[in-house]
Amino acid sequence: MNSRNGTFSTDENGDGKFQLRRVSDFVAGFAAASPDAEALVAGEQRITYAQLQARVDALARALLASGVKKGDTVATLITPHPDFVVAFLATACIGGVWLGLNPRYQTEELKYVVSDAKPVVLLARTRVSDRDYFKEIAVMTAAAPSIQHVIALNDGPQPPGSLPYHEFMERGQSITSARLEDVRENCGGRDPCLLVYTSGSTGKPKGALLHHDGIVAFCQAQNHAWPVPRQRVLNYFPINHVGSVIDVSCPTLACGGCIVFMEKFEPGESMALIEHERISVWLSVPSTFQMQLALPNFESYDLSSVRLIVWEGAAMPRDAIRRLREICPNLASNYGMTETTSAVTIIHPTDDIELLADTVGVPFEGVEVRLIGEDGNVVAPGKTGEIQARSRYNMLGYLNRASETRETLLTGGWLRTGDLAIEREDGYLKLVGRLKEMFKSGGYNVYPREVENAIESHPNVVTVAVVSRPDDIWQEVGIAYITLRRAMELDDIRDHCGKLLANYKIPKAFVVCEALPLLPIGKVDKVALREHASKGTAEPPNF
Repeated sequence: MNSRNGTFSTDENGDGKFQLRRVSDFVAGFAAASPDAEALVAGEQRITYAQLQARVDALARALLASGVKKGDTVATLITPHPDFVVAFLATACIGGVWLGLNPRYQTEELKYVVSDAKPVVLLARTRVSDRDYFKEIAVMTAAAPSIQHVIALNDGPQPPGSLPYHEFMERGQSITSARLEDVRENCGGRDPCLLVYTSGSTGKPKGALLHHDGIVAFCQAQNHAWPVPRQRVLNYFPINHVGSVIDVSCPTLACGGCIVFMEKFEPGESMALIEHERISVWLSVPSTFQMQLALPNFESYDLSSVRLIVWEGAAMPRDAIRRLREICPNLASNYGMTETTSAVTIIHPTDDIELLADTVGVPFEGVEVRLIGEDGNVVAPGKTGEIQARSRYNMLGYLNRASETRETLLTGGWLRTGDLAIEREDGYLKLVGRLKEMFKSGGYNVYPREVENAIESHPNVVTVAVVSRPDDIWQEVGIAYITLRRAMELDDIRDHCGKLLANYKIPKAFVVCEALPLLPIGKVDKVALREHASKGTAEPPNF
């Protein structure tokens, strides 16, 4: 594809090389270069690049016909499904800002996000499993009068005031190809195209505005660092998360690969899909990997198609890394956040367990990283400092949050991550915790990640999360929540910590759980843990 806005070509491996202004142009390029290649799979539904481009164009026309303008937000409530990709690309390609909504959100969560984002169109699955969303849609439209159109993405009963998808799409027939292209010519680059709300672990969620240029550049850099031609990936992540949109979906489309969707994660079914669909990049978070590895019949699955295994979002236990290495010697990870379009550091494919377990890698391509101490100066190697990153990937800012934006985006283009790390002698970074999770015990700084690393090294510990609670004597003390392979005396773990940690770092209590509470993306829910810890109860938690 050649246009005034950029060029597209593919190399011998089928990896896309783009100088394009819009994230949506990935699909346009491969629709022209390899129209019959498989792009999206969901159950029996198989969509080629040509078919995907046609669907994107049709929805883009319908949005334009309904009055969507550059800078308007379009929200979508759906599970991981091809319809989410179509909605995102159609919105982005005409200058809109796309917002994913998680069907697992409760009513108040949905109300909060739409009242803050003020979308003009809501595309919604009106029923998911045994839950219908008539009440939630009514609450959202009342909370956000900006919503002019509610479009039902599925057949069956429709919420009052909504429009069936096929009727909405008919409106687009009035939009000519010339007008569609004119609109596209006038968007891209640093224009916002994606609005992602942070998890809200330290307060109300904030909407980070990400842009075309950052997403396109991230996809190219990730595919360069983790080269798997025409990769096939499995996506079961909620569409409101950067992991689903940025880490999994966009890089796959950028190399002409295929996304296989799973609307609800189930360990056994996910393994069957990896085998059946010949998944080549197995990308997930540590918690789901561990659920898959725990399957009694795990060894029976044919994983010979896997060329790269990647985890993100948290540290992976050494035992799990060893087992994954037996499947594929190319293991990788990255560290990033929503506000950096997931790009801060990266571990290139390796079988080095020490690097994979103890570090988050080296700066991602195109990212400058510095560690800043409490005095505001760069710290020396081996000293703890806050990670700050500067790159083209950084967000534009938080929607409707000028003061929070100024606190996060500093003069000179640096972005504060709030994460604490040390730089090793070899240049690799090692995370030690969150700035806001760090606590003082007896006047000493304690970094939860350092304590978690020590506890995880015990052979009987499966997972661990450390939080703090107030203490009358020591100001704050650590509480460790753990899952075990088999029952044991907790004094053994305490003694193990005593060999690795100063006494003030050793948790005051160890709480054994059947499972740690998880956020929808698979990260440990430390808010729930802190709430339990603050009660000071000896009762085991029931998360």
